[in-house]
Amino acid sequence: MYKFTIIDIVSLFLILICALNQGLYGISDFNLIEIISGGHDKLIGKIIYILMGVSGIDIVIFLMKARNYNSYK
Repeated sequence: MYKFTIIDIVSLFLILICALNQGLYGISDFNLIEIISGGHDKLIGKIIYILMGVSGIDIVIFLMKARNYNSYK
């Protein structure tokens, strides 16, 4: 079994926050990240969105590594 690194764990947490944010926004037009960061145009909000995108890329890489690791066993 492929082992989680600390980066993978943080990425999973950020992906979870992103999914909750998108669900809340779709259901009730409530943007959690905007509330946390103080507005859409704030630098911290943009950094959070960038980190979420990088986390998505990391999770895709993690899934590919885990699939390749399991296929050789």
